[in-house]
Amino acid sequence: MRLLPFIASAMVTIGLVAVLNTQLSIGPTKSPKLGYFLSPQHGFWKNAEKVNTNFDASIIADELKGNVDVYLDDRLVPHIYADNDQDAYFVQGYLHAKFRLWQMDFQTRVASGRLSEIAGADKLSIDRFFRRLGMVYGAEKTEANINANNPEMKETVDAYTAGVNAFIKQMDPADMPFEFKLMNYAPEKWTPAKTYLFLMFMSYDLTGRSAASDLQLTNTRDFLGYDLFDKLYTNKQDSLDPIIPKGTVYQKPSIVPIKPAIADSAYLHQTNASFTNNESPEAPNKNNGSNNWAVSGSKTKSGRPILASDPHLGLNMPSLWYEVQITTPTHSTYGASFPGSPAVIIGFNDSLAWGVTNAGRDVLDFYEIKFKDSTENEYWYNGKWNTAEKRIEVIKVKDSADLVEQIPMTVWGPTMYDAHYQNPQSKGRNLAIQWTAHNASTGAETFYRLNRAKNYDDYIKAISLWTCPGQNFVLATKSGDIAIKQQGSFVARWERQGDFIMPGDDTTYAWQGMIPGEENPTIKNPERGFVSSANQKPTDPSYPYYLGTASSFPLYRGISVNKHLIGMSNITAQDMQALQTNNDNVFAATARPALMKYVQVDKLSPDAKRMVDEMNNWDLVNSEHSKGITVFEIIWDNVTEAVWGDELAGSPIALTKPDDFVLVDQLLKDSNWSVADDIRTKGKMENLKDQVTLGVENATKKLLALEKENKLEWSLFKATRVMHLTKIPALSRMNLPIGGGKNIINATTEMHGPSWRMIVHLTDEIEAYGLYPGGQSGNPGSVYYDTFIDYWAAGKYYRLLFLAKEKLIQNERTKWHIQFKKSNA
Repeated sequence: MRLLPFIASAMVTIGLVAVLNTQLSIGPTKSPKLGYFLSPQHGFWKNAEKVNTNFDASIIADELKGNVDVYLDDRLVPHIYADNDQDAYFVQGYLHAKFRLWQMDFQTRVASGRLSEIAGADKLSIDRFFRRLGMVYGAEKTEANINANNPEMKETVDAYTAGVNAFIKQMDPADMPFEFKLMNYAPEKWTPAKTYLFLMFMSYDLTGRSAASDLQLTNTRDFLGYDLFDKLYTNKQDSLDPIIPKGTVYQKPSIVPIKPAIADSAYLHQTNASFTNNESPEAPNKNNGSNNWAVSGSKTKSGRPILASDPHLGLNMPSLWYEVQITTPTHSTYGASFPGSPAVIIGFNDSLAWGVTNAGRDVLDFYEIKFKDSTENEYWYNGKWNTAEKRIEVIKVKDSADLVEQIPMTVWGPTMYDAHYQNPQSKGRNLAIQWTAHNASTGAETFYRLNRAKNYDDYIKAISLWTCPGQNFVLATKSGDIAIKQQGSFVARWERQGDFIMPGDDTTYAWQGMIPGEENPTIKNPERGFVSSANQKPTDPSYPYYLGTASSFPLYRGISVNKHLIGMSNITAQDMQALQTNNDNVFAATARPALMKYVQVDKLSPDAKRMVDEMNNWDLVNSEHSKGITVFEIIWDNVTEAVWGDELAGSPIALTKPDDFVLVDQLLKDSNWSVADDIRTKGKMENLKDQVTLGVENATKKLLALEKENKLEWSLFKATRVMHLTKIPALSRMNLPIGGGKNIINATTEMHGPSWRMIVHLTDEIEAYGLYPGGQSGNPGSVYYDTFIDYWAAGKYYRLLFLAKEKLIQNERTKWHIQFKKSNA
């Protein structure tokens, strides 16, 4: 009889062992292997870091040429002191891996279309999108070019790669980052290709919106017809305050692109009214942009320049950025680095500071092609059938068979959409993609050179290497220079070229050349005493090249920045902090009175009148507790829907909405605007007064619901959050108490905003401040995981320690020492 209990116990034990070593299905996802995940020796418990963790360490590495000292300050920022550059980048790679390994692995998996390997078939749509976009293709070309032609950069990336792999090799599997355990996979060896893939991903994040917007604009034109489209999507911005001041005289263009004679009929007025419905592409946030500016000594209290930079990107944890100081005999540089790439990306050295904002220029186009037959082995180009070589991309899928993509390569580039891959916006077309990011890039060298730059000439030489995505590089030097240049490999376009899908059957619509770098918009030491950019158009219409559709260039942050800078004098670093976190709403300052011209107050319901009063009593500041901004935003959104929602109604796929400035300009100009009429109502002609009043009433319904939920305060309505890359709320910071918003210098929206605030005062001993919304550690179990977020939300800054080794050792904020020693073997 004793045997039966033994057998029963053994069966339960075997079953439990099996369960604990199996990933269980939980809805569309799977659990980790619970036995390993919950193990006290190896599981997630090991990632719970002690509050008083000692980070002192001594590390032996065969790859080093000499010894390297790293001092960690009270914010866990490493200060690297090395006798040569390669050892410094080896250590940077090691530290990136030590504190951000899972993030580095995950982001490059996304970029290379390899999520399905770890997450299964549910992620195939993302993987297919990035494979067909040509992310791996572009990274391969950059790597081949650097390996063949740039031994200095090859040595740099190789040293960084060796550092990453040295950490992976030394890492105890029990200390593997939490997310690897959660998702049940292990890190793989780092390669230089992964660094180039990460840089490709940043190109996509800042220019890849064209991969969706060009298609959507084409379909919007098709749906509305070009004449109405041209009214609602005008490229004229009457209120523009450009990066380069109005009235600047530009040199005669060296390239004058010629518009094809048939473009009006075969391109601008062409329509394709068929619609399909499949999966949508992954589109970067439209608001990916930034602010940067530099003021000369003529406007500062000290008489020395001050530079400010705050790139606006997705708010993620772990953060995109990792703070670091790198000091070698060739340079001493501090700033924000990318985990996955060597050097400092935005920062300063002992001679100058630099920052970047997104240029918004169109560097990606679609061409419609015709295949000979379903094999897609040949396509029609220049009067004959041409061979389409097939690029084979194998997507491995967890718990499923591999998916093999055979991508036809054309004269334009890879065929992104064809019979095997479509989305609602591609509408059954065969579309090849031409993107400057597919060309071999020298962009990594830009930051390598900026880290070592000493003056304006060095800055110009460094950024001349930058190709994609287009960026506005701002500069301030200790010697007193300030400058800004829009740099990238920009297409010399005729007006509207590339705004829509172009015919690809011959060279008629091909790019006719690239704008020479010396003709890119540039200004140095202007009389007004400052330079600035906030993603607006770089120039007024006198610039001789077409810049692209106006929807790529937000207006109002640039107006606000320049308005403040013009009125400032005796500026200090603290004044620049206040400006970076400024919440003034210059858009509403123009739009609110324009709206009120048309509100028929006597026709409003009592609740609507109350909401209008709330909006009118608002101080035009997007502060955390304001209710007026919430009321304004919802009224504005409902008015725009009332005005042109009828024109866009009826489409089975999403269309591009006109920009806010279009409606503001019309409200200020023309009360009889024909677009105001609702084409769905027969026998009635609505005007702007009707539609604005209707919009207010519709908004009131939503506002009353928010009021009932106690969510009228701006921060409660906006609900800014910093999400973990897995989108798990428990690993994220939710509902942050912060103001800001779209069109605001403090451009903080729901999951997007200032990702690295930096102020650099170029005094003899540099005075610098900065922070990002996250923490230096990528481990959710560390106190350094989200250390900076509360300060960031409150608009506070940390003083950055930029010191020589001897002074840093003696500084009270220096906490730990990691010694890297060359092996004696």
